[in-house]
Formats: sequence, C-alpha cells, structure tokens
Amino acid sequence: MKRIAEMLLLAACAVLALGVQRSWAQDAGQPAPSQQAPASAVPTQDMPGMEMHHHHGDIPVVRPQLPRLGRAQEHPVGQLLRLEDLEKMALEKNPTLAEAKAEIAATKARQLQAALPPNPTVGYAGDEIRGGAFGGGEQGVFVSQPLISGGKLGLSKKIVGHDVRIAEMEAQEQQLRVMNAVRIAYYHVLAAQEMLDAKRDLLGILEETVKTARQLRNTGQADESEVLQAEVEEQKMQMDVMLQENMLRQEWHALAAVVGNPTLEPGTLVGYLDRDLPNVDEAQAMESLLRDSPAVSIAQAGVERANAVLTRARREPLPDLQFRAGLAQDREYLDPVTRRAVGLIGFAEVGVQLHIFDRNQGNVQAAHSDIARAEAEARRVELTLRARSAGVMGTYRNARIMVDQYASQLLPRAQKSYELVSNKYGLMLASYPQVLKVQQTLFELHDGYIAALEELWVNAITLQGLLLTDGLEPPARPGEIDLPVREINVPLHASEMPGGRQP
Repeated sequence: MKRIAEMLLLAACAVLALGVQRSWAQDAGQPAPSQQAPASAVPTQDMPGMEMHHHHGDIPVVRPQLPRLGRAQEHPVGQLLRLEDLEKMALEKNPTLAEAKAEIAATKARQLQAALPPNPTVGYAGDEIRGGAFGGGEQGVFVSQPLISGGKLGLSKKIVGHDVRIAEMEAQEQQLRVMNAVRIAYYHVLAAQEMLDAKRDLLGILEETVKTARQLRNTGQADESEVLQAEVEEQKMQMDVMLQENMLRQEWHALAAVVGNPTLEPGTLVGYLDRDLPNVDEAQAMESLLRDSPAVSIAQAGVERANAVLTRARREPLPDLQFRAGLAQDREYLDPVTRRAVGLIGFAEVGVQLHIFDRNQGNVQAAHSDIARAEAEARRVELTLRARSAGVMGTYRNARIMVDQYASQLLPRAQKSYELVSNKYGLMLASYPQVLKVQQTLFELHDGYIAALEELWVNAITLQGLLLTDGLEPPARPGEIDLPVREINVPLHASEMPGGRQP
C-alpha cells in the first residue's frame, strides 16, 4: 500500500512539473517543452554516446552540443593556408635571409682581398737634372715592389676564412630563426582563430541566457537583478569577441611580416591545435641545445678566430723586403771634348725595415686579451642558453600540465556534467537555465584549453628550435657579438600579451 502511494505521488509531481513547464512556455511565447531543446547557438558536435530521450511523447529531444576545434577551416573565410605554404613563402621573401646570403658573399670577397699581394709602384726618377758644370743629368723610370714575408698574407686570409665560416653559421642560425618564428606565428594565428570561434560560441550561449532570463522575468520566476546580471555577462562577452577579432588581425599582421609578405590577406589556417602534440624531454632538450646551437658554434669559432689573429700579430715583426729597380739615361759627359755621354744605366735597391722600436707588441697583447674575451664569451653563451632554456622549459611544463588536466580531467568532467544535466532536463528534473549555465562552464573551460595549447606549442617550438625565434632580427656580422638570446625572442605567457587571456 505504501509503495502504491509513493508511485502515485511521483506521478502527480511529474504531471505538475509538466504543467508548470507548459505554462511557462506559453506565457513566454515559446513552444512547449516537447517542441524545444537546449540547442547551442552555434553548430557544434554531438556528444559521443548520447541518444535522443523520450518519455510518453512529451519530453523534448535532447541532443547536447560540445565545443570542438577546427571548425573555421570547414567553412573558410579567404584563402586556406598551411604551415608548409607559410614556410616556403618565408624562405623566398624574408629579407633577413637575403642579408645573411649577402654577408657570406661579402666576407668571401674580403677573404680574396686579404690574400692579394701589394701592388707594384712605377714612377719617374731624376738626378742632377740640370747637369751642373759637366752637363747631362740622369732621368729614367723605376719599379718598386714590396714582398710580404713570413706567410703573413696566408695568415690574413686564414683570419677572414674564419669570418666566412662564422657568416655561414649565422646564415644557418638565421634560417632557424625564421622557420621557428613562422611556426610560432602560425600557432598564434591558429589559436586566435580557434579562440574567436570559442568566444562566439560563448556569446551565443549568453544571448540565449539573457533571452531565457527575460522570459522568466515575464512569468515572475526571475527578478530584474538576474536579467541585468545576464545582460552584463553578455555585453562583456560581446566586448571579448571584438577584442579577439582585433587579436586575430594583429596576429595575422605579425605572421605576414615574418614571412616577408606584408600584403598577405587574412585567410584561414589549416591545422589542429590538439593533434600531434609536441613532447619535449628536458635532459634531451638541454643536451641538444648545447650540442647543436649555432650560437655555441659561433662562439667557439670566435675563439679560433682570435687565436688566428694572435698568430698573425706575432708574425708582423718579420721584415718585409722592399725591391726597387729602374733604368735612367745618364747625360754626363765622359769626354768633354767629344761630348760623349755615359748613356743608359740601370739601378736596383733592396731593403728591409728594422723592427727595433715597433715590434707590434701592443697588438700582440691585445690579441691575447681578445682570446680571453672570446673564451669568456663562449662560456657566457652556454650559461645564457642554460638560463633561458630553464625558463622556457618551466613554462612548457606548466602548459603541459594544463593541457593534460584539461584533456583528461576538466573537459571530460564538464562534458559529463553537461550530459547529466541535459538528461535531467529531458526528464523534467532540471531547468533550461541550468542547462545553459553548465554549457557555459564547458565552453569557458574550452577557452582555457585553447590558451594552454597555444602556450604548449609556442614553448615547445622555442625549445626544439634551439631558442631561436625572432625571424626579423638581422643576423650578426662576423666580428660582432652574436646574441644567442634576444629579449624580443621570449615567448610571452598568454596573460602577459596585449589583450591577453588567462587560461
């Protein structure tokens, strides 16, 4: 008897709830619950495993909607661009790569010049031109030629040969910078593209929330403060959408600049943030950085160049030979009576400069100091790379934790909650505003997931790209201090970016 009474009570509650929902829907000018479902304001993906739920033909069809990535490229605006297209464009158009090639050519030309011997001198020579009491005088031509001794020309060529090697390393380093910069800019744009879709999704949910709050106010089930709160959230999201549109344009302009094509029209990028995620091992990354970084090789080449300069400075005191030879017409009379002149004569000179006072000792001492500085610079570069990689690795690990937590914990739980609330709504045990609120939470978590993915990609590319990320900074010239890390290279945390966001 008690069980029968409980069943009758449950049936009465269900009928009463259905009557209240129908009354609310009719007063608000909406179709009855059997004709209305909690559809998202944007096309999204059906929840896996969810089915349509019916109960006596009165409960509405409930098909929960989930956020997903990659929707922009399904309905692209403008041209579709892939990462490979952008990399090819950068190799052809980025001006810093042309600068690096020009520097190699210029350094090779200086190497050629350094090995050339000095040019001979040709001139006029005259002596006793007026002849004096004996008449005549000497007039003629001469050729002088210095001869560089001690293999100094070869050593000078060797010094510039180090410069050629450094210029080639700088070119390789610059290509890495450009490719890494293009990849980072690509993921910035891709994330901004995804974030814009996500914020528009949230705006659609909040618009539906405002609409529902107004309807509930009309039926006396909500007050004005609830409507105002919903409107504030909607207007804030409208502002966020506009800011995100500006962010996307900004990222496109940055991408166009780094590929060297400022006229590149904004389009749609092809790719997925959540596929083939990078996995960076800290120990391997550090080993690869110190082994393969062009900055380390350039610093070591600087030490070798400084040693070559010292060797050349030590050879400078070896005297160079000075040769001079010529022919002259001597008009002095051999016989005053017959007035017969001496005639054509030749002359030759050989000399050396004695390095008594100037033995190039100052340049030798300077070369020793340059070697010490170059060795200290190589050490500084290594320490700088270690310090910088520690910071980037820490940011990467944080992003990895966030991505894993979003993917394995937060989003699945939010989806499950959304599924349960949608089922309860289908059974008339939850209200439509509850469904919208849970859906809003799910989509807000999706925003954070996108931001975490962006940070993961940017820092992984930075680590795998040997910390070389600025594709518009010019390559250093041989002899200048190469900057293995530039402040402009540091990938900012999303919250530190202009108009940034917290995941």
